[in-house]
Amino acid sequence: MAVDRSLALPGPLVGGDWLAERLGAPGLVVFDASVGAHREAAQRIAGARPFDLDGALSDHDAAAPHAMPGAAAFAGAMRELGVDDTSTVVAYDGAGVYSSARAWWMLRAMGFDRVAVLDGGLPAWRAAGLPVEESAAAYGGPRGSFTARPRAGLLVDAAAVAAALADPGAAVLDARTRERFAGTAPEPRPGLRGGHMPGAASLPFGELQDTGGLMRPAAELREAFEAVAGDRERLYFSCGSGVTACVLALGADLAGYDRLAVYDGSWSEWGVPSPDRPVATGA
Repeated sequence: MAVDRSLALPGPLVGGDWLAERLGAPGLVVFDASVGAHREAAQRIAGARPFDLDGALSDHDAAAPHAMPGAAAFAGAMRELGVDDTSTVVAYDGAGVYSSARAWWMLRAMGFDRVAVLDGGLPAWRAAGLPVEESAAAYGGPRGSFTARPRAGLLVDAAAVAAALADPGAAVLDARTRERFAGTAPEPRPGLRGGHMPGAASLPFGELQDTGGLMRPAAELREAFEAVAGDRERLYFSCGSGVTACVLALGADLAGYDRLAVYDGSWSEWGVPSPDRPVATGA
């Protein structure tokens, strides 16, 4: 199948106008990657299909929630959702730029680059007066031909993060709130310690967005990362369950960084009591 040149993505982020002009074009797949309370909202961008991070698109046999499924399971899910190797994918979510970045990073980790995040998500789409359908995301069309081509190093484990914490050329950045990072606010998941990895730096994902929920300009993003990472170019991202860490990955990509990794287990794994994974508290 030939690739429609009009669907060439301008980068990892697209605006509502870009998507609205192409909505319904052959080869374009729009994913609703909402989680939690937004997951089954009865409103969607026209034709949006469910990228279900709370369902089939996480490995529920893993100890941590939202763990990346294996290549075969991921490819099977993408085919069921009608994704071809030549598709262009745009992911959004009902919270803004939140879990949609996780969908973007997972596809990248599986070797698929024709994917972008909708800036501001469904809230910005509605605020712009763009049309929605009064139905939940769904898909009942033909299977796709998606091929998984896993890339090493985009999603990493606790051992890789521990090594990064000891590496003066790397920075580990935590996307949770500053209160959770400091250990002064409780963790939403039971059984986890409060605090952060010794040597990690706090960069709440919301600080990469403006008051309207749009991603900040590239120059401002670069300043935000340099303020916590200095001149280090190798960046590792963590959060609660590997979801909003991907917002940091998106921001870093927009800011011009290209040596990026997301800790898949994130605090849901590191925060479990273990002598092998130390915890610090305070800012």
